[in-house]
Amino acid sequence: MPDLSNIYYPRELSWLSFNHRVLQEAKDVTNPIVERIRFLGIYSNNMDEFYRVRVADVKRQIYIYLDEGNTEQAEQTKHLMEQIQQKVLKMTVEFDKTHMEIVKGLARYNIFLLGEEDLNQYHTEWLSHYFKSKILCHIAPVLLNKKVKLLSRLNDSSTYLYVRIQRTDKADAFAVIEVPTASLSRFVVIPPEKSRKKKYIILLDDIIRVNLENIFRGFIDFEHLEAYSFKMTRDSEYSINDEIDESYMDKMSESVKQRLIAEPVRVVYDSRMPEETIKDLKKRLKISSYDSLIASGPYRNFKDFIGFPNIGRTYLENPTLPAMTSKDFTNYDTVFDAISAKDILLYYPYHRFLHVTEFIRQAAFDPSVKHIRLNIYRVASQSRVISSLIDAVDNGKKVTVVIELRARFDEENNIEWAKVLTDAGVKVVFGMPALKIHSKLCVVTREEKGELINYAHLGTGNFNEKTAKIYTDFSLFTRNQEIAKEAENVFAFILAPYRRQKFQHLQVSPLNNRTKIQLLIRQEIQNAKEGLKASITLKINNLDDKLLIDDLYKASQAGVKIKAIIRGMCSLVPGIKGLSENISIISVVDRFLEHPRVMIFESRGEQKTFISSADWMTRNMDFRIEVGCPIYDPDLKKKIMDIMELQFKDTLKARVIDKEQTNKYVRRGNRKHLRSQIETYKYLKSSEKG
Repeated sequence: MPDLSNIYYPRELSWLSFNHRVLQEAKDVTNPIVERIRFLGIYSNNMDEFYRVRVADVKRQIYIYLDEGNTEQAEQTKHLMEQIQQKVLKMTVEFDKTHMEIVKGLARYNIFLLGEEDLNQYHTEWLSHYFKSKILCHIAPVLLNKKVKLLSRLNDSSTYLYVRIQRTDKADAFAVIEVPTASLSRFVVIPPEKSRKKKYIILLDDIIRVNLENIFRGFIDFEHLEAYSFKMTRDSEYSINDEIDESYMDKMSESVKQRLIAEPVRVVYDSRMPEETIKDLKKRLKISSYDSLIASGPYRNFKDFIGFPNIGRTYLENPTLPAMTSKDFTNYDTVFDAISAKDILLYYPYHRFLHVTEFIRQAAFDPSVKHIRLNIYRVASQSRVISSLIDAVDNGKKVTVVIELRARFDEENNIEWAKVLTDAGVKVVFGMPALKIHSKLCVVTREEKGELINYAHLGTGNFNEKTAKIYTDFSLFTRNQEIAKEAENVFAFILAPYRRQKFQHLQVSPLNNRTKIQLLIRQEIQNAKEGLKASITLKINNLDDKLLIDDLYKASQAGVKIKAIIRGMCSLVPGIKGLSENISIISVVDRFLEHPRVMIFESRGEQKTFISSADWMTRNMDFRIEVGCPIYDPDLKKKIMDIMELQFKDTLKARVIDKEQTNKYVRRGNRKHLRSQIETYKYLKSSEKG
């Protein structure tokens, strides 16, 4: 009998394993040096979100269990929090070491990241002038006293300097300075003094440190000033009040504001900060025993390093992979002619997202188009999709847009877009309070020969021009009237959830998605028992739903061969004898973020293939509106399977998800070097030429 005592890996620890894979990319010396430091920024940004969401949730669970008197669950959750903190501390040491290695590596290319101790007289004089002319006007210190409630003054997207003011005749005082990255670049390039070969970059933080006296002189008598960076991360959760006289949008606006005063869950500070200063900081931020207080290097809010500038040679960053134009579209005069000819599948960022925006743009002025329906989860700040929807209204078309106001960390943007669209005359729908709408649908209804015909887009990614350049995602365009009608029915369900809608083809959460997936798994189990070939191939971002994990365990025990690509969290434990020995899982982390959800079931040689907006998480199955779509066209099915196979053959960027989630790279053995994202680009480029 297999050991069933530990068959679910904690999702929070699994998420940290994922972020460790990002850190591995920063450590990977085969990556260009500028890309390595940008991976440190991605790692830091990920960690911020981890604390806002995951750690904050664990902290709340501890308090809830304690309030309920459930000491056993409280102790288990406390133990999990300790495991999280231990793993984060270990990764922080690794992060700081990697950062120092990269800084030394940049110097070998004559790019010098300067600190205060590295400045010569020329640098100091230039920075003094730059500070007074460009930076000082953005500085507004907060002098701390008993009246100042520091916790309510801090923004968790900002970096701060905690300033210790040593006075000659009084006790030390403290002040806080926000590093003004909202107004200025975090990175300042210092003009060369002599040789143009050497290039110098200094952070805004250090420029402020060097010029502290220019901020306080004349206002405060001081003997000495010193400043240390720190950053606070708040709980991202919020509650929605139930006052009936407020609109849903107003409620969301008020709820988002709660984040500004939410409890801290992490404070990261400069390890050089003196104990007395740390003590004062902890007192003012009301740090509890369940909050993480982490000492690290001198720079906080490392997420800005995602945009670290390349001031050296072009080979110091990844070569561009120009996005391709799809011949399936360009061979026709209009997008509707192209989609009428055959189903079209695009894969971003290898294909141009222009095809999506063009689909909506043409629909906006095509005289035959009567209605455009689209749902928004995240869109770009400069969105051509939004512009085209407004143009459609101006052209007399009916436009219905479902906006998810609770898209985490995009709530404020979506509230603003809702106002813009409403003012333009678009019918804006906010969906259902109980269900987040995460599907990626657009349905265009067109009159053709006196009949209304639907054209549908079903995808795995958002209608976002920016993320489409860095996330891999599939988009299906189809004129199949059965599928397109069911896509229209998803909008009808959102508008009137009390009406029953039938979905024969689509997998729609929370209506039938879980059931359909479980039936497909159980069919593979039956096929295996009958001695037929049985297999399941998955590509998802996260897997933590225990019911689906149990079904995969049962399939493995029945002899079904299961292989999966899981980018992020994975609570399934592969390789347990008698339970999951037929399950193998890898994770691919590379220059593009792997984002699509794909399912392939052997199905007696039919190889049923689906793309979906849903991860295999309980929230996606039961508490969100998600849509999975079958791929019926044999050529498109083959394209998906070919791309999946390239990823399973990756010998450079694939890691094995094992029992301990140690992130070991896939063994290459005698196989050639294969980087799946590059090979996918070559494969698609070849298919566009054919």
